[in-house]
Amino acid sequence: MTQPIRKVLIANRGEIALRVIRACRELGIRTVAVHSEVDAEALHTRFADEAICIGPGPSPSSYLHIPNLIAAAELSGADAVHPGYGFLAERADFAQMCIKCGLTFIGPLPEHMSLMGDKVQARTRMQEAGVPVLPGTGVLASAEEAREAAERIGFPVICKASAGGGGRGMKIIHDPATLEQTVETAQAEAQAAFGCGDVYLERYVTSPRHIEVQVIADHQGNVVDLLERECSVQRRHQKIIEEAPSTALSEEVRVELRKAGVAAAKAIGYRSVGTVEFLVDGDRFYFMEMNTRIQVEHCVTEMITGVDLVQEQIRIATGEPLGHLDREHVPHGHAIECRINAEHPVTFAPQPGTITALHFPGGYGVRVDSHVYQGYTVSPHYDSMIGKLITHAPTRGQALARMRGALDETIVHGIATNVPLHRWILAQPAIIEGGYDTHFLAQNLDEDAVRALAEEEP
Repeated sequence: MTQPIRKVLIANRGEIALRVIRACRELGIRTVAVHSEVDAEALHTRFADEAICIGPGPSPSSYLHIPNLIAAAELSGADAVHPGYGFLAERADFAQMCIKCGLTFIGPLPEHMSLMGDKVQARTRMQEAGVPVLPGTGVLASAEEAREAAERIGFPVICKASAGGGGRGMKIIHDPATLEQTVETAQAEAQAAFGCGDVYLERYVTSPRHIEVQVIADHQGNVVDLLERECSVQRRHQKIIEEAPSTALSEEVRVELRKAGVAAAKAIGYRSVGTVEFLVDGDRFYFMEMNTRIQVEHCVTEMITGVDLVQEQIRIATGEPLGHLDREHVPHGHAIECRINAEHPVTFAPQPGTITALHFPGGYGVRVDSHVYQGYTVSPHYDSMIGKLITHAPTRGQALARMRGALDETIVHGIATNVPLHRWILAQPAIIEGGYDTHFLAQNLDEDAVRALAEEEP
């Protein structure tokens, strides 16, 4: 039975808040923007039907403050909440509070967030479901257990935070001499970042590709995959360029990877849009984690499938089945996304400040998702991403050429951005040929060349 949604409170900011507003507008649903004091002039507050201030600039006092968000929903008469990505998007306690207060949470069930947010529990459930996982351990109880496990798995191993993500609490260990100290360091980082110092070990893949499967699951038990995305261009374990489909997979492996993504979602009775992430090592792949939310890089999937993923999230939240979606999808062309960040293109240091001049590219096959404008001040309180540049074309070569042209047309004055870095990356033979892995940037970055491109910026 479907439950209509009339008004959605968007518990987020920036480009994803605008993305949700657009999706709701097309579905005839009213929207409520929330904002901190420093975001009072942000675009999402202008384009939503209503806007409510939820606190000071620092996110713990505003976008992460659950009582203020619930109060804003009640004050505005919203009957649903969309969490976007980041902030509270994968916080089970927030989803549970929304449900307890009679609000439809546009996302998965809280128990799905809790299960897949615990990397050790998630590994165990995937093993039970027959989804390939790397040889590894449960939560480490002692240094002795870590030594025994590492010897069994074989060096190198990687130490990961059970509650982690984004590379925090993640350490590579190449030999027994550094094992104990590295595990202790990872535990301390995990405790500081996530409030939980639990860590575990996995076999380390030396030259992996990071490839993820987009899944959609309804309340009736139907699960559809919307192909895969390649996310191997990273810096410090953070994605900066994504594309779809991947160039790294044989057709046989591609089919099996997509089946594994669907199996992962079915194994937990998942409901909503989600992403199952894998490490690919040659013709073998291994489950890494599941993100129980919309992804930053969802745009490339939309471009090659024609499916509006945010609208699908909303439809599923109302109880609507997936009957309108094809069960088998084939990619229509190729799409590439560059994350545009307000950061130094070589050191990656955040660069807050006021944008004094701005021009984004346009034209056939070019999409820009952004929340900034000329005169906008990039705040030090939040993530440094100021937009996403996406190109789509019939072939990968054409999409790359279109992206290079779009980057050349991008003008941002007043702050430094990583546009010169993107221009350098997309000119490298390994990227053009598709023969790269997650270590590409760390091993090949030519800092002088990127600085020279930055000096040429229009």
